[in-house]
This record gives sequence, structure tokens and C-alpha cells, in this order.
Amino acid sequence: MKFKFKKLAVILCSVLLTTLVLTGCGKDSANKGKGSIKLGYVNWAEGVAMTNLAKVALEEKMGYDVDLTMGEPGMIFTSIADGNLDAFLDTWLPITHHDYVTKYKDKIEDLGYNYENARIGLVVPKYSSVNSIEDLNKVKDKLNGKIVGIDAGAGIMGATEKAIKDYNLDYELLEGSGPTMTTMLKEAIDKKEEIVVTGWKPHWKFARWDLKFLEDPKKSYGESENIHTYARKGFKEDMPQVAEFFKNFKLDDNQLGTLMGDIADSDKDPEEVAKEWMNKNEELVNSWIPKEK
Repeated sequence: MKFKFKKLAVILCSVLLTTLVLTGCGKDSANKGKGSIKLGYVNWAEGVAMTNLAKVALEEKMGYDVDLTMGEPGMIFTSIADGNLDAFLDTWLPITHHDYVTKYKDKIEDLGYNYENARIGLVVPKYSSVNSIEDLNKVKDKLNGKIVGIDAGAGIMGATEKAIKDYNLDYELLEGSGPTMTTMLKEAIDKKEEIVVTGWKPHWKFARWDLKFLEDPKKSYGESENIHTYARKGFKEDMPQVAEFFKNFKLDDNQLGTLMGDIADSDKDPEEVAKEWMNKNEELVNSWIPKEK
């Protein structure tokens, strides 16, 4: 009798555990359950803003799980080509990331642009006496012979190395990161000192300070660019709804600028700020969501 009771208890416990697991799974499936998406991003202002906005929209509006991985551009493109990441929203074309796109062209696919008329170049405060890259050697002492750069693998760093050769500049390009660059820019502006940094637009720094791009008569930095979303090969077939979302995902200067500014001005996590921005811009965000077929 004891044996039967123990056996019955074990069966009941098993049934209860199975029920709880299935109930939990069912609940998770109802809330999310559409699959997991892995997005890569570089620690650049526009990339942080766009990627976190895409994450909250995909999770809150479409029911996906989204994981974010930060890295330098080379690592991100390699990971997408290898299938370890699904997509990257910060691909600058036709110049900045041309080499990566060419290198991995058979393993990655373009999901369309999300921002038009982006630009890279050398940036100085508006009060600076320098107006052209050609003039930099004349003020080398004021600038300590240094150009403040960002991540070593960034396309703008390669373009700046080219500019140094094109204009025969007697300058050292400092490696660092986007946040380090803006910190040094702020410190110089606070003291009204001269500084030259690798800069790009869109970026919140243009809304915060009076800045200017140095003229580039030799076109070392090329013309304006568009920012594209690139994904691993086969992503369109595996996740057509998400691919369509990325195709629809577009921001203009004002929209991206306010989002970047909100993140820069807040002590909150970028994801939380992106969620607040999304709730204030429901109509725009809803226009990106594909209709159920």
C-alpha cells in the first residue's frame, strides 16, 4: 500500500510539474514566442539610438526577443557573415563601410537604408579659425598636432588616415571611442580651446554645440552617405516579418536627433529612453510594423 501511495505521489508530482512547465511555456509563447533576434551595434550615438529603438519596437510591438551585442565594426561584420549575429543597423555606404560590404558580399544582405544624407569628416568648434583641412598644418601648435579619433576599426578612421596623406598633414590620429571623443570635445569647448575631431552626422553633438565640418576640397571623405541595415544571408527567408520591419524602419534628422539627444541627456539605460521615445512617437513606430498576412 505504501509503495502504491509513493508511486501515485510521484505520478501526481510529475503531472503537476509538466502542467506548470507547459503553462509557463504557453504564457511565454503568448507574450513573445516568435523567436530571438541578435543585433550588433558599435558604440556610436546613432547606432546606440537606432538599435535600442529597434529592440523595444520588435519586443513590445511584434513579440520577439532581442539580444544586443556591442563591438567594433570588423567584429560586427564578421559575426553577421558567420551567422552569429542577425543584423547591424549602422552600415554607412557607399564609402565608410565599403570595404566590409565588399569583403562579405556573399554572406550578408542589404535590408535597405534607415537614414539619408549622413556625413563624415573632420569637425571643429564654430569659433575655430580653421575652415579647411588644407589649413590644419598652419595651426598645428594650437592643436598639439593631434586629431581626436574613435574606434580603430571604424571606417572614418581609415578615411582620416587617407586625409592625412592626401593633405600631407603632420598630425597624429588618436584612437579611442565615440564617448571619449565627445568628452574631449566638451572639455575643449568649455575652455574655448582649439580641437579637431573625427565627426559624423547624425550625432547629438551638433544639437548641443556650435560645430562645423572642415572643407574637404580633395574629397578624402567623399560625399554624403546613407545608413543601411545589413543582415546575415538568408535572414529575409528566415524572418520575413522582421526583414520587412527593417525595410520600413526610417528616421529623419529631427527624429533621430531628438532620440540621440534624449539618450545623451539621460542617466537612464538607452533602452528605457528608447521605450519612452517610442511611446511619444507611436504613429511613426506603428508605421514600421508589417501588417499580419
